[in-house]
Amino acid sequence: MEIIQNSLESLWVAITTRSISVLVLQLLLVAVAVAAGFLIHRQSHKHLEASLGSADVSALRRVILKIGQRLAFPLSGLFAVLAGKLVFRQFGLDTPLLDILVQLLVALALVRLVVYALRVGIAPGQALKAWEKVLSTSIWIIVALHLVGWLPAIESIMDQLAFGIGETRISLLMVVKFSVLSAFYILVALWLSGVIEQRLKGAPHLNISLRVALTKIAKFALLFIAFMMALTEAGLNLASLTVFGGALGVGIGFGLQKIVSNFISGFILLGDRSIRPGDVISVGNNYGWVKQLRARYIVVRNRDGVETLIPNENLVTTDVINWSYSDRRVRVRIPVQISYDDDPEQAMAIMQQAATANNRVLTVPEPAVRLMEFADSGIALELRVWMSDPEEGVGNVRSDINLAIWRGFKEAGITIPYPQRDVHLRQVVEPQPA
Repeated sequence: MEIIQNSLESLWVAITTRSISVLVLQLLLVAVAVAAGFLIHRQSHKHLEASLGSADVSALRRVILKIGQRLAFPLSGLFAVLAGKLVFRQFGLDTPLLDILVQLLVALALVRLVVYALRVGIAPGQALKAWEKVLSTSIWIIVALHLVGWLPAIESIMDQLAFGIGETRISLLMVVKFSVLSAFYILVALWLSGVIEQRLKGAPHLNISLRVALTKIAKFALLFIAFMMALTEAGLNLASLTVFGGALGVGIGFGLQKIVSNFISGFILLGDRSIRPGDVISVGNNYGWVKQLRARYIVVRNRDGVETLIPNENLVTTDVINWSYSDRRVRVRIPVQISYDDDPEQAMAIMQQAATANNRVLTVPEPAVRLMEFADSGIALELRVWMSDPEEGVGNVRSDINLAIWRGFKEAGITIPYPQRDVHLRQVVEPQPA
């Protein structure tokens, strides 16, 4: 408290040495700078939002505009304060209050710039955007307290607010340090993992599964290092983590089995390369192609644009149909029935010709038509075609070929029979009474 009191007294003496009017002028200038900063920030924010909403904005210009959004307030306020300082200097007046404000505005600009630069390597999102503001504000407050000389006194007060757990002493200062440092180190770790992911994507000699595996390993390793660094720098004894490890083990044993199982199953899928991004799979009633392999689940997108999140454990413990595991070619069967009055060879020739109705049908292996059976309602035929891009859907190929078969049958006079049932009516003669 003495440091804060002494700094306030020295600041007051420095400000009021000349006269009270100098103090009032400086306070007015501070108010003008803050108002100008907010006004310029609001106007520039509208202009930048309109520019960002344009579809023809390049990636580099988008980043520059977003940096401008974050620096509009501190830079505009800094310009107003520097202009005021220049006026005060012309009259030979000291400006201690303005000097402190300049340092605070410069610190705010640098903190916002650094935190945003770290977030560029991470996927954008509302949650990350909100955490960016919280983190930058927290860091700036710490820097501001350091600039005015109040940080040691506040740290001393926060360190006195403590309680003990066994031999471990936990203070408010330790909790705050751990929260701020862990948030900052995690942001750095996510940024580094994003850089590693981008570099691995550009490595042509690595397959997709290995890229995803290396990305996940790097991400979790960096997050673990960030967590341990935050604990160490916060002043927590790492030996006390044995209690936390025991509690974590009990938690896994009672309520976190599924989470751990999904996490381990994700690495199993990456290790055996049974499912890779881009594969077309069927799991139960879900059919689609794999978009992402995440730590707890995979993302499967179907032809309707619906994305299904399937837990990794389900892919390890249940049957999964992978349409493109070793060969991307799949066969499509198209059954058709014709009447017994029609020529099956003519119908099979028409079906063979209809296989070319869709350009996705492969010529090697060539389409084939088979006479399957003599069914109750007619002769059962089946057209079999091959395709190499199941992720584009099967229904459209089936529809084009069915339509071509219908047209060919109609021109040749071949009929597709309705279900037929023969009903025999037998008259029952009631016995006559004796």
